[in-house]
Amino acid sequence: MNVLIVVDMQNDFITGALGSKEAVAILPAVVDKIKNFDGMVLATRDTHGENYLSTAEGKKLPVPHCIKGGIGWHLVRDIERLLVTPPIDKPTFGSAELGQMLSSYNKIKPIEAVTLIGVCTDICVISNALLIKAFLPEATVKVDASCCAGTTPEAHERALQAMKNCQIEIV
Repeated sequence: MNVLIVVDMQNDFITGALGSKEAVAILPAVVDKIKNFDGMVLATRDTHGENYLSTAEGKKLPVPHCIKGGIGWHLVRDIERLLVTPPIDKPTFGSAELGQMLSSYNKIKPIEAVTLIGVCTDICVISNALLIKAFLPEATVKVDASCCAGTTPEAHERALQAMKNCQIEIV
């Protein structure tokens, strides 16, 4: 089985509070990748509460974003329409729930490869790629660089190199 993980393609990361021209630029490629993927497609959704600014993350990144229920929290509409299952809400960069879910699926039907796409390459994509590699050490873990955007182009490139060093394939 092949799995595609769409990481945090939410309004706040595309055109909202933490959006960027790079994130906007990858949107058509992400939609195309989802439409043409032969396998299971799952998505994550960064999820914070109204108390975000008082959390450890909020103290280091004092930009309210992805507040549950707000417009910025929702996945981009063109992506949300393509999903069969609801997104996995995650309160932090990496999702242990996602790793556990994939591990459970792997026991039923072996997972050959997991491909990650989305934002931000240097925060949530890398965190989830490394978690998945830990939960599925024998599966091929890939990141499609053309469908990812980082907090900056330089941070994107550094994250891709770090993942490559950890035996994650960059395609």
